[in-house]
Amino acid sequence: MALHTSSCPVASHPFLSRPCFGRKPARRHSLSTTAAAAIPIPQQYKKMLPKGDLVLAKVADAEEKTTGGILLPTASQKKPTSGDVVELGDGSTGAEKHQFQLKVGDTIIYSKFGIGITDVQFQDQEHALLREDDVIGILPRSGSTAADLPEIRPLGDRVLLKVQEQADVSAGGVLLPSSAKERPISGRVVRTGPGKLEKDGKRKAIDVQEGDQVLYFKYAGDPMETPDGSKYVVVHESDLLCKT
Repeated sequence: MALHTSSCPVASHPFLSRPCFGRKPARRHSLSTTAAAAIPIPQQYKKMLPKGDLVLAKVADAEEKTTGGILLPTASQKKPTSGDVVELGDGSTGAEKHQFQLKVGDTIIYSKFGIGITDVQFQDQEHALLREDDVIGILPRSGSTAADLPEIRPLGDRVLLKVQEQADVSAGGVLLPSSAKERPISGRVVRTGPGKLEKDGKRKAIDVQEGDQVLYFKYAGDPMETPDGSKYVVVHESDLLCKT
């Protein structure tokens, strides 16, 4: 990440030293979905240019109200997992130049667990610096909401599935509580990504298509839910077990 000004005094910062010299940010594992403190970038820096396969996105505002209109305290607000791409890296990742699927202006969605993401406060706005491979997919427009989840365009070898709901009643007619239900492992393919990029620069086509019914690993992917209660998940093709 190159910070354009007369000098780079923040390069000595323990969190910023790696991005400043074009290395990948330290991977951070967090299970929190509440708003986390971002690294402040001094106001004199007017532009941030990521390096390699990194993407800089302006993070969407946190949800301040529930769907029922109840105001949420700051501690209860979900950490945003979407944003608008404002800069792309220079593609230099070694011998081969990274081929971006994203472009400036795309609205992206990324994992809520924040793996591989560096949060920065830049020009009074929260931004996320992440690798393109950590982006789940592209949303249809800036300001997209949970209602737009079925329109996600997955990246790479990812697949968007509509989850098959599990029965509320057992085979013997016993009503099952939520805690007794197995996590769904079956779903219908809604949309697929362009495929995994091979060493020869070509993408390997995904071996499922829209409408296919598939089984997937029980705890794979990033589960999501629309306001009407429809459940979706984005998984890698390698997490698919079979077609049914």
